[in-house]
Amino acid sequence: MALLKVDKLSVSFMQYTGGLRQQIVQTITDLHLSVNAGEIVAVFGSSGSGKSLLAHAIMGILPDNATMSGTIHFDGRILDQDRALSLRGKEIALVPQSVNYLDPLMRVGAQVRTTAVGEDRASAQRAIFKRYRLNDNVERMFPFQLSGGMARRVLVSTAAISGARLIIADEPTPGMHPDDVTEALNTFRELADNGCAVLFITHDIEAALRIADRIAVFYAGTTVETALAADFAGDGERLRHPYSKALWQALPQNAFVPIPGAQPRPDHLPSGCLFAPRCARVTDACTESRPEMREVRGGSARCIHAS
Repeated sequence: MALLKVDKLSVSFMQYTGGLRQQIVQTITDLHLSVNAGEIVAVFGSSGSGKSLLAHAIMGILPDNATMSGTIHFDGRILDQDRALSLRGKEIALVPQSVNYLDPLMRVGAQVRTTAVGEDRASAQRAIFKRYRLNDNVERMFPFQLSGGMARRVLVSTAAISGARLIIADEPTPGMHPDDVTEALNTFRELADNGCAVLFITHDIEAALRIADRIAVFYAGTTVETALAADFAGDGERLRHPYSKALWQALPQNAFVPIPGAQPRPDHLPSGCLFAPRCARVTDACTESRPEMREVRGGSARCIHAS
């Protein structure tokens, strides 16, 4: 059984356009995802594809103007707002994208110690700081005194010693020194190897492939493919969805072929397949209805042509 299972998740926002006119903007649509204990699932996609919103939905921290449908299960039980609140920071930990999540009025050592498990929290905090090359004086600093890379290392430290069963890492490595990126990635891999489930959200597919077991590819607010990390190899012949293949072939170390067009805005989504306006394999059937996610060759894809 998956420790985290997201099924048919949709998230929309009420927005005011002009005067007092309101509109509903659908930002996540029919999203599917699962993460097993002992597994790292990397979520990869361009900006605006719904990666961070998924993290916020799991943590129960969507804004008040958001409406959510579908289900999120944690450890076999529905993860509603009340349960998410009770598990947040204990069984479910977030490494947020923004360093602004650090309390500006609290020294960072004390912040990290609040999440540590065991009796000697101070020793645990100092050990993890040493691992991430944070000097002894850093624990006495306030967040405004940290560089961006230092702040990110503090955030990773917070999750690493939390004892959480599910860690959601939302773009945890930008701004880090390459050695610190390697150390952070190794930490997530060790946590998974010790039974933790890790949801690793990133723009950096190369970093994801260094540690992930599976990759979930997002496009325009939904999952278009889930695949083994090993499927991202060669010219992408083992991938199932045209967008996944196009992403892989667009990397400089591969064919370096750009994808024409742009990801659609949430308020201008096509009626059929979301990738159809940019897809070289598009047919009339692709524009008639939105494909369902289906199992294909040991993975899954949202494409009628996947085989």
